[in-house]
Amino acid sequence: MYSFLYSQKKSVTSVYSNEKITIDGIFNEGIWAKAIPAKDFVMWMPGNGTAEPNEKRTEVKVVYDNEAIYFGATMYDDEPAKILKELSQRDNSGIADRIGIFLNGYNDGQQEFSFLVSAAGVQEDFLFTESNGEDSSWDAIWESKTQITDFGWTAEIRIPYAALRFSSEKKQTWGVNFIRDFRRARTFYSWNLIDNKINSRGNQEGILEGIENIVTPTRLFLIPYTSFYLNSRPNQSTKYDFKGGLDIKYGLNDAFTLDAILVPDFGQAAFDNVILNLGPFEQQFNENRPFFNEGTELFNKGDLFYSRRIGGNPSISPQVSDDEVVSSNPSKINLLNALKISGRTKGGLGVGVLNAVTEKTEAIITNNLTGETRKAIVEPLANYNALVLDQRFGTNSSVSFVNTNVTRNGSGRDANVSAVLFDLNTKKNTYNLSGDYKFSAVNETSSDTKIGYTSRLNFGETSGKFQYGFGAEYISKDFDKDDMGIQFQANFHSLYSNWSYRLLKPTNTFNMFDIYVNLYSEFDNRTGRIQQGMLNLNLNSMNKKNNYFGGGFNTRPIKTYDFYEPRTQNQMRFLEIPEVFNAYLYFSSNYNNKFAVDINPSFGIANEKGRTGYGFSFSPRYRFSNQFSLNYTIDYSQQNNNLGYVGNNSSTKEIFMGRRDRSTYVNSIQSKFTINSDMNLNLSLRHYLSYAIYSQYYSLNNDGTLKKTLNFTENSDSIFNAWNLDLSYSWWFAPGSQISILYRNNAALFENEFQQGISSNLRKVIDKNNLDNVFSISVRYFIDYNSLKSKKSS
Repeated sequence: MYSFLYSQKKSVTSVYSNEKITIDGIFNEGIWAKAIPAKDFVMWMPGNGTAEPNEKRTEVKVVYDNEAIYFGATMYDDEPAKILKELSQRDNSGIADRIGIFLNGYNDGQQEFSFLVSAAGVQEDFLFTESNGEDSSWDAIWESKTQITDFGWTAEIRIPYAALRFSSEKKQTWGVNFIRDFRRARTFYSWNLIDNKINSRGNQEGILEGIENIVTPTRLFLIPYTSFYLNSRPNQSTKYDFKGGLDIKYGLNDAFTLDAILVPDFGQAAFDNVILNLGPFEQQFNENRPFFNEGTELFNKGDLFYSRRIGGNPSISPQVSDDEVVSSNPSKINLLNALKISGRTKGGLGVGVLNAVTEKTEAIITNNLTGETRKAIVEPLANYNALVLDQRFGTNSSVSFVNTNVTRNGSGRDANVSAVLFDLNTKKNTYNLSGDYKFSAVNETSSDTKIGYTSRLNFGETSGKFQYGFGAEYISKDFDKDDMGIQFQANFHSLYSNWSYRLLKPTNTFNMFDIYVNLYSEFDNRTGRIQQGMLNLNLNSMNKKNNYFGGGFNTRPIKTYDFYEPRTQNQMRFLEIPEVFNAYLYFSSNYNNKFAVDINPSFGIANEKGRTGYGFSFSPRYRFSNQFSLNYTIDYSQQNNNLGYVGNNSSTKEIFMGRRDRSTYVNSIQSKFTINSDMNLNLSLRHYLSYAIYSQYYSLNNDGTLKKTLNFTENSDSIFNAWNLDLSYSWWFAPGSQISILYRNNAALFENEFQQGISSNLRKVIDKNNLDNVFSISVRYFIDYNSLKSKKSS
């Protein structure tokens, strides 16, 4: 049992410095001797509350001036030769010891700006909120330097005020915590105890005092960029392209920041892992564009914002006559500019505004008889806007309002969606009540506006070994957030509950153990038919050798009815789905070892003859040195006698389903060679192969059952064969300034006639007549307005 004192908020006082502090990992400035260290760390995970051993103690000192706050951390280690210090790229900790600084300028217990540096000098930063967890897409510009010593290692850190948010009070009181990741033993220590009995981290910070009367500099940063692209495509001439643009970051005050991009360039964003999608819903992609990734925590509230809608696919399908074909149809819409303003007032009111404009886009349509061409609008000039107001109170609760709006020029579709959210927690974080009400208005034409709504309510116990929760959700027929969000289903109501158990302290067998059970049921609003009735159980554990293993199952013990697979929006058609049972296992060995492996087999069976599925994932990795590592992954899955939509007859209203066997193989390689903490080479390679072979076609009956048919004669066999390779070099040659060189080749083939086999399809997709090749160089340079001003004055 840890001491009662550990549960109290500790405090540390920052000391003002008049002298220049050189960030070198050596505390030779006189001011460091005057600062009193924060010490007496306690274990956060896995042995919650255990005191840090003296020979591996941690001490952190805090100093400030008018431009930045400084931290001097000493991590003692009586075996310094064993300190883990793998080099990796920014925001990837690798296998290394770390020290973390978690800061909350409002001391409201709900948000932390988090800065970590490894013993190898690699920086990480993320924005933590209780609602969204750790958002590692957030990036700040700060300085750090580490040194390995004969008594352990040190880290000297400088965080400019521009990287933080705080009130304009003359006397500042911040929330703070310091985290030490002792990687060798896979243990985490915190200065102020983070009690894992409570599912809340931010309000368990300590207090940082002593910052007074700071005169913060103007927060204006300009990031101009220039890019060069060389594109080589099959049967086309080589193309050259130069681009240039500007990012602007301006601190409206110490709490609010404006970010803007003018003439954006996302040509070096990571590729999308596209799949063969045979289902009724679109594939959801990760956001790889930095502007929409960074600092968007406020805009994610209410789940109304899917940033890939901005600059995504066209919203209008071009209409052609019998004599016409679409000869050119852009797959993406160009983003003209975007800006966002975000921050939080002293009273805890968070405000976020995001606005983006995409250009008018046209397809080219050719007349086969005359050869004449015409243009057709596939996306008008469009404006995307999001507004968020988030009021925090009581250190752990909030009420929010969110609005998204899409306005398209002319007769294009317009949409407006609003939400009111609440997240209420008891004072000791033992119980939670959360919910929302959302409202949508979508205008397809000037006289037709669809109105829809949805609401959710959830209650749960959120502390202790045993926890539980239950809730309900209702979505009306016409609720639609798809213009700026992503939505898969509507017109249903659901009931759900969950229970969990977890260890709070290690045992003789486990460092970590938890089990989670979930019951979920979902019903169609029109008919009352059940769409889902699922029981899930998941178990996760880590043994004393720090190997992870676990497994689980999900079962649907009753027949359900799928209203989406028939692909009928206005008809009440559904497909009967049989009972099913699925199970999986996983094992992940300790990544501290040079060789590690992840294994994940799975199996499923339905209450239908021959309808089974199985698969496995196997991923070995090897760390050759602190600079070079290689990770290979193969994913294989097989579905036998699966059923899915293949087509319809519009005149007879007949819907056709097909019985198919589907095989999917994904081979990928991730490799990195890190030259130093600012310079690295990365390889990312993926070959995706999935094919479906149909054996029988059916007509869908009105009661959801099937009957064999000969009326469907099309070949629905399909294969998607995709190749992506990225080889990149990145050099952060100055704070915030980067040179990136990327070579990419990729190809994608979709066919109905094909041969099976991995090697033959790999040879086919990487044939030179299929591959697109792109070579690009991008330079971004960070300019601090204050540095320009000081040069001018000198």
